[in-house]
Order: sequence, then structure tokens, then C-alpha cells
Amino acid sequence: MVKSTKKKIRMEFEVKASPTMLFNYISSPSGLSQWFCNDVDIYNNFYKFKWDGDENIAELLKKHPNKSMKFRWKDSHPEEFFEFEILQDELTDDVALVVTDFVDASEEKNTMLLWENQVHELRTLLGG
Repeated sequence: MVKSTKKKIRMEFEVKASPTMLFNYISSPSGLSQWFCNDVDIYNNFYKFKWDGDENIAELLKKHPNKSMKFRWKDSHPEEFFEFEILQDELTDDVALVVTDFVDASEEKNTMLLWENQVHELRTLLGG
């Protein structure tokens, strides 16, 4: 198998929400459609994400309630995925959303800006 040519990026964002509340926003169609895309349909383990007339299908690879959601875009390399992971500091109870994605090296900066904007929308929904 040919190795993926894309670069793995991982970004951590502090959020003011409980893991349970945050998980609803990264796992449910109603939550995802408020910050990540315009609309989501789920068929078995496939999520159809819709943006302004465009749509992409991703397969749900792993779901850990109140912890993470891991997807792979249809037609992407088997090693590539995007993941939302919830981390909670044991001492401070601070909560963070970690986003992992694969990008072309030339698109890294733009992709990171896009994720920052998307997560900003999410933080606004969560009240900060």
C-alpha cells in the first residue's frame, strides 16, 4: 500500500464545557450542524456532512462516549482520518478539545485557520 502523502496535524483548544455537553456537539447531527457544517445526516456508520450545496461523506471509525469521535472521509487514504477528542485535566478539571486532521503540506496554515474558526464558533455556542 502507498503511504499517505498528507501531514498529520493536532490542535488543542481549551473549552468551557463539561465533557458530556461537548460530546453532544461533536457527535450528534444537531450539535455538529451548529458549528462544524450546515447539516448532517447519519446512515449506519456514515455521516453526510453538508456545507452550502457541497457534501462529503465520512465513515465513523470509533466512538467513545464523552471522549472522542474518529472519522475517515470517503475516498481518503486508509491512514488518514479526522478526530475530535475530549481531554479533561485531572487536577484542574479544565476541558480541551483536540482536533486531529490530515492535510497537504501546502494547505497546513489554511486548514489550521479553518479549524480555529470552527472551534471559535463552538466556543461561542458553549458560552465562552
